[in-house]
Amino acid sequence: MNTNELINVFITVLYMVSAVLFIRGIKLLGKADTARKGNLMSSVGMLIAVVTVLAEKEVRDSFTLANVAHNGYLYIIVAVALGAVIGAIWAKKVEMTGMPQLVALFNGFGGLSSLLVALTQYINDKQTTPFVGITLGLTIAIGAIAFTGSVVAWGKLSGKLFKKSVTIPAKNFINAVLAIAGLAGVCLYAFSGANEKLGFVGIVLVTATYLILGLTMVVTIGGGDMPVIISLLNAFSGLAAAFAGLAISNSVLVVSGCLVGTSGLILTLIMCKAMNRTLYSLLFGSFGAASSKKGAASDKEPRSMSVEDAYLILEAASSVVFIPGYGMAVAQAQHSVKELADKLEENGAEVNFAIHPVAGRMPGHMNVLLAEANVPYEQLKTADEMNPQMPNVDVAIVIGANDVVNPSAIDDETSPIYGMPIINAYEARTVFVLKRGKGTGFSGIENPLFTNDNTIMLYGDAKQTVSSLVSEFEDA
Repeated sequence: MNTNELINVFITVLYMVSAVLFIRGIKLLGKADTARKGNLMSSVGMLIAVVTVLAEKEVRDSFTLANVAHNGYLYIIVAVALGAVIGAIWAKKVEMTGMPQLVALFNGFGGLSSLLVALTQYINDKQTTPFVGITLGLTIAIGAIAFTGSVVAWGKLSGKLFKKSVTIPAKNFINAVLAIAGLAGVCLYAFSGANEKLGFVGIVLVTATYLILGLTMVVTIGGGDMPVIISLLNAFSGLAAAFAGLAISNSVLVVSGCLVGTSGLILTLIMCKAMNRTLYSLLFGSFGAASSKKGAASDKEPRSMSVEDAYLILEAASSVVFIPGYGMAVAQAQHSVKELADKLEENGAEVNFAIHPVAGRMPGHMNVLLAEANVPYEQLKTADEMNPQMPNVDVAIVIGANDVVNPSAIDDETSPIYGMPIINAYEARTVFVLKRGKGTGFSGIENPLFTNDNTIMLYGDAKQTVSSLVSEFEDA
């Protein structure tokens, strides 16, 4: 066995090791107490994969000292260094309230990178086999949707683009025409043979149509569905990477892309189930773009209470459940919430956190916030775990959540969220709702929980309110 054969065997082994680390890392990410270890393991797998790619023949041959401009390693090192600096600064500066839109952008960058890989492969080899042509075309199509769709999601979440609800007449028909035209472009390129002009037309057609399709598909989806659409776009970015791996014959890219794509799709389906939605209605409906005023017909005003009086109720409670939502992220109240939880436990109360799958504006948003505050993993409960216990809970504290505790999902058939599984906060003996004001929340749906007889509103900044409650316990 000569040197090149040994190197190729070594490269194959490293790819296998990298794939195993990816699979194991994804497995560990499934549980809160092993997520950090899984993230680290996946990162190590990616490092091995990148180094292995650099060791492959195609990159080794680009190492030239005579002509620096043709040194492939130079461009790779510059790109990695630039990306590392931008990523480090961005990660340091971003607040937890900005994390959902940052994740959306990351999904978009993933799709864009796959699209650029496919276009680069096309430029290097305009004449290709039908199989490679189809995989390249699908890489461009899916990557383009992931890119422009994620940019729209980022704009909606950050409030910088599409601040108002957008409707497109005959949206599904337009999207179907774009999809069919793009697939025609894929076929033109894949079966163009030696006709380079026809192949070029196909590449331009698929790129343009699917960039537009990503925009038209996501722009009509409103805030209520943003956590699900982020998960779906993540799946798209993974699938684009998998097809790119098929096109350039890179096994580890196929494995990692399939893992991201399938896990993202599974998470999307789980979240759709948590909202009583179907993937079909998500893609072809416009649930989040509409608002509902049902439940607002009652003239009954919500009851409010001072922090001092709320403390007296909490001081006597033996069971307390926190139900966080995006309002906790906005107020950066997670550390204050942890302090209050500690005070309640010191006072003899049992404390838990009920986490809804779509609370916040991205998958796992509340879990990340509470983990940052060092809330014990065993206190983080799902809705299915907490709902049977809710009638025995003395106080449920809702912090900036709206739809995930909205009783309309159970008893109002006209509500857009009817049938959506919720956290049954209304069943607790007393419900504290921490809100800045009387708004309807991000999705614009009224919540009759706020006027229930057992509900008490604590208006104001959530962090300040919770900190005041902590002070009451300390002064007692």
